[in-house]
Amino acid sequence: MANADDQTFHDEIEGYCGALSYVAGDLIELHVSTHAASFDVTIERWGAARESVWTSAGVPGSFFEPPVDADANGCGWPVSVTLDIDESWRSGFYLVTLTAHGADEDRAVAHTGFVVRAASPGSTLYVLPTNTWNAYNTWGGKSLYTGGTQVSFHRPFARGMLCRPEVDRDDRKARPTRFRETPDADGHIFQEYRTTNAYPSAIGSTGWFTHGRRFVEWAESEGYEFDYAVSSDLDTPGMLDGYDSVVLVGHDEYWTAPERRTVEAFVERGGNLASFSGNTMFWRVRIEPGTHGTTMVCHKYAGHQNDPALGSETPVSGMWADPVVGEPEWTLLGGGSAFGLYHRFGQATAQGVGGFIVYRDEHWLFADTGLRYGDVLGRDDGAVGYETVGCPITFDDYQRPVPNGFALSLGVPKSTEIVAHVPSSNLGVGEYPKSIAALSDQGDLEFIANRIFGDDPDSLAKARYGNAVMLTCQPYGSDGGEVVTIGSTDWVFGLAEDAAIQQVTKNALNQLRGIQGQTPTVSPGP
Repeated sequence: MANADDQTFHDEIEGYCGALSYVAGDLIELHVSTHAASFDVTIERWGAARESVWTSAGVPGSFFEPPVDADANGCGWPVSVTLDIDESWRSGFYLVTLTAHGADEDRAVAHTGFVVRAASPGSTLYVLPTNTWNAYNTWGGKSLYTGGTQVSFHRPFARGMLCRPEVDRDDRKARPTRFRETPDADGHIFQEYRTTNAYPSAIGSTGWFTHGRRFVEWAESEGYEFDYAVSSDLDTPGMLDGYDSVVLVGHDEYWTAPERRTVEAFVERGGNLASFSGNTMFWRVRIEPGTHGTTMVCHKYAGHQNDPALGSETPVSGMWADPVVGEPEWTLLGGGSAFGLYHRFGQATAQGVGGFIVYRDEHWLFADTGLRYGDVLGRDDGAVGYETVGCPITFDDYQRPVPNGFALSLGVPKSTEIVAHVPSSNLGVGEYPKSIAALSDQGDLEFIANRIFGDDPDSLAKARYGNAVMLTCQPYGSDGGEVVTIGSTDWVFGLAEDAAIQQVTKNALNQLRGIQGQTPTVSPGP
């Protein structure tokens, strides 16, 4: 085993799909390797509930070794199962469960999955952050967090990223506290949970089970209907034609240049964007051919020095806000993680309130919530937690936050209206919890201080202190398009039980779909 986060073939069966998204009529190809003589396949659409749409029992099994560079260049296993997507399959995320015959119960099951896109556009497109799933995936060896600079889409997802048992808080990196509990700043509880169950640290950061399914289970049960897509679908120009709004959820950290262009063009011509995501659009990546299918390249902290694309027409990988890239995410989102990356994580606001402090209670985002100035939104469920999006602020004559001159000079839209915020912080070496594989030579604090603030003698202090924000804005050049940024990865954890979190989310979805004040009609079952 290459490292503690790599559970390659911990289970007796592994598999991946030939693509991450399909449309009706496409042929799905499942690539499966197993020590078992046979296995079963179950495919379920995971919406408000899980509905089985296809099964196959007793499929002959064969074992194929993963290549030594499977993490970077894919597995190249032969096709084990094929099936056509029926036209009755609604757009959505489909979980594939593989069960090996004769294996020990705790080693017999693996999961993969795919999205079915809509044949024609509806109102709202929900884009699953599969680039970020791939960046954190350690299957086959390395991820972009454990020494890799390219990661393949053509390999299994690591254990637990798509499906695992439900637990209370222990699988969260920013574990919320109850009354008088001591915060788990070093992540010992998370570390014990995930190592005991042979899960990678990625389960606390990303994946369908962590964020996407929480949003979808709530939203579809409330009657919202979405078309679904994955990150790489946005590489296609015109992918958003016909939509009113686009929704991002959870942890949408890794974007290619074409994907960003697609969304920016959509907003510029009047489309709306709702980002319920933290650390959004932080790293620029590029897609390249691998030995077995496509691979995603990102040199991250060394991109401005070591990326072979430097000096060429190929987009350099690295932080979007890095001067070498020169396209900070805040020009679209109104905020960025250089101005506040962590809340209740490691030594970053370890005893923070875990929610947004309301400043503009008259804003339409807070309609029908009962929230007033100074109230805290989402505290009980830690809706502000782990990774965040912030904005440099000052206060107006009424003691309410507004982007400061520095923010505006860097391209934060003048229209940005900050409706709530809470302190958030960047972390340096030695300040991260033990639940992640952090850099040993520098942290985000040192990197951001150097790349954003340069030779400023106060660069570390300026990079350390920030916030997490809720805001609305209209980016420069947009023709009526509106952006809602709720800058926390953990917002979705409040959707199950927090009525105010639910109402704010409804307000955002309805406003951007042009149905403010209306309640969607609950649709029939899948």
